[in-house]
Amino acid sequence: MTDVGVRRGAAHLLSSVDWTVEDFERWVVIGPNGAGKTTALTIASTRMFPSAGSVEILGETLGQVDIAELKPRIGFASHVLLRDIPMHEAAVDVVVTGAYAITGRWNEDYHESDLARARELLQAWGADAYADRPFASLSEGERRRVLIARALMSDPELLLLDEPGAGLDLAGREELIGLLDDLSADPMAPTLILVTHHVEEIPPGITHGLLLAGGQVIASGPIGEVLTDEAMSRAYGVPIQIEAVGGRWMAIARKAAS
Repeated sequence: MTDVGVRRGAAHLLSSVDWTVEDFERWVVIGPNGAGKTTALTIASTRMFPSAGSVEILGETLGQVDIAELKPRIGFASHVLLRDIPMHEAAVDVVVTGAYAITGRWNEDYHESDLARARELLQAWGADAYADRPFASLSEGERRRVLIARALMSDPELLLLDEPGAGLDLAGREELIGLLDDLSADPMAPTLILVTHHVEEIPPGITHGLLLAGGQVIASGPIGEVLTDEAMSRAYGVPIQIEAVGGRWMAIARKAAS
């Protein structure tokens, strides 16, 4: 992204964002509510065009490429997809449509190998127990796992995960972080970008960070240079202390000096 801005009326969702992600890097996008995290990820998924600036994704420039051909190269899991997914469909059908980067099983023909792969992905992400249940019957955390499996269905070159841990309890969150860490460690896995509100949800394998606040970049680069007391305090508007423990991160509010 080069000098990217997004306006909705008088509101600036993103302003002058410069951001470069290289092949096979593992990124986290973090920041407070309204920072522009989901907006940035939605642009990267080709589902939104910026109001200003230019965006190049997988060697193609938005506005100069057939989006239908680019979308299957990008795996995208986000709550913004929920308005498009038919709630009556079984979880396995939600996953299999990711092969064509569409939502809803309509007239497309799928091979048995496609269905087998969808079930394998559901199993890999701990969702095989509800593969045949209607998507509407799943909890928020269960839906997140199904959407991650769907995002991987096309064997993408770029994987975008928007708050994958939302709705999970402690055990489910830790299991998911372990799976994401395994994915990060796989040299054949796609370039990964995930969004989260909480540093505790960042897998150890994440290498880079983009810290946003108010639609602007506060810090960007290697994760240790982004998750600092100064940068996080500036982004969140309160004194924050960041600690790294065993490859994981934690944040606590600093007490004011008495």
